[in-house]
Amino acid sequence: MKRNGKLSASLHALVHMAQMPGRAMTSEEIASWLHTNPVVVRRMVAGLRDAGILSSTRGHGGGWTIARPADKITLAEVAAALDERLIPFSTEPENPRCLVERAVNEALDGVRDEIEQLLSRRLAKVTLADLAARCGPGITAYLENNHAH
Repeated sequence: MKRNGKLSASLHALVHMAQMPGRAMTSEEIASWLHTNPVVVRRMVAGLRDAGILSSTRGHGGGWTIARPADKITLAEVAAALDERLIPFSTEPENPRCLVERAVNEALDGVRDEIEQLLSRRLAKVTLADLAARCGPGITAYLENNHAH
């Protein structure tokens, strides 16, 4: 199954940021963690900012910071802020006039909706702080000394 790259990348960055609360992170720094371009990061964080998960400051020493405590941000909120379907299969019709295809797509849409609701309920029980705790206590020192991995 294809992994949702935008959600994975966002959670990766947010957990790093949760390990160093209050420290502003530049798009370049975040991009180095994700092995991507800062432009990709800026597009990714726009929805997170709009949802009140991240905030930004301009100028020297500016960057992105987590807007709320990590234990108050659920994975479901992050997923919703990214406005992406979490279940990767598509039911876009290839031949909209085909009655069989329409029946199959309607059945799959219902299943996908149920799975997404279940997944969202599960993600609502996990916070960024929970993920950060799974990384162990040594991650903060590692990040402060290495910044990229």
